[in-house]
Amino acid sequence: MAEVKELLSVWADLMAANKERLIELDGAVGDSDLGLTMSDGFRAAYEAIKDSTEPDIGKLIYTAGKAMGAAVPSTMGTLMASGLMNAGKEFKGVEWMEDRSWPGFFQAYFDGVQKRGKAELGEKTFLDGLSPAVEVLRNNMDDMCVAAPKAAQAANDAFHATKGMLAKHGRMAIRGEQSREYLDPGAAVAALLMEGFSQIILR
Repeated sequence: MAEVKELLSVWADLMAANKERLIELDGAVGDSDLGLTMSDGFRAAYEAIKDSTEPDIGKLIYTAGKAMGAAVPSTMGTLMASGLMNAGKEFKGVEWMEDRSWPGFFQAYFDGVQKRGKAELGEKTFLDGLSPAVEVLRNNMDDMCVAAPKAAQAANDAFHATKGMLAKHGRMAIRGEQSREYLDPGAAVAALLMEGFSQIILR
């Protein structure tokens, strides 16, 4: 339970610290609200569970996801909330996060976002940023102190690799071939999530 609370706290702080950067990235291709959505959304998720004594990690994560969805009912807010809620469903009944649990957590997050957003890998979205990180976690699941920073680097590399990809979703897709010139803001969020995860593992 403590690890999940710490992770959500770090995510909330990271999104707040990177609010202007996310606004700038989103402003080039969208409506400039991503920084506000992510900072407000992850803060709401953390505030909803920070004082909870619920021992069930799944219920805790689901509660955080519901709070986020209610606080920021935008497209990206809903997707991130769906990731949390799906992870909550997958971890219902779990009371301790072991190293080997984390790949499943992030896979469930990925699956929740994909199910809600209907995107596929290669379509220049959040999923393209998170997928390589999940693979790294799975390949190094016996030692998160090794896996977490590698996963954070993989997500960051994947974010930068979205430049050149053709967007298939959201406002960026309207630009057609021009969308290849831009980095994907959603993948930037994925990189921040993995950066935060690495921080709590290495503390």
